[in-house]
Amino acid sequence: MNLHSLNPLRWKKSFLLLLLVSFVVVWFTFVDTYSLKTRWDLYSQKKELQEQTIKLQKLSEELKIKIEDLENDPALLEKIAREEYGMRKPGETVYKVKREE
Repeated sequence: MNLHSLNPLRWKKSFLLLLLVSFVVVWFTFVDTYSLKTRWDLYSQKKELQEQTIKLQKLSEELKIKIEDLENDPALLEKIAREEYGMRKPGETVYKVKREE
């Protein structure tokens, strides 16, 4: 084994440059706090959260419309009270019909 090959000062400049560039690429791709992998993961998470925000905004708008309808339409409110909660007016008799499937 040649002692010159173990001494980094004797290596060619192009090999040292390649080694340095390789180290920098590996460092910034995987190791660094702001590595490319971390940036990609954060970008994906941001995109997912933006999509979820859009869905929730649409749902919020739908719920606002339903609330407005309930506040302005007493017939709708009565219909929901009768159908979903089985409420009735005083003196009314309610008959439940079971359907056979």
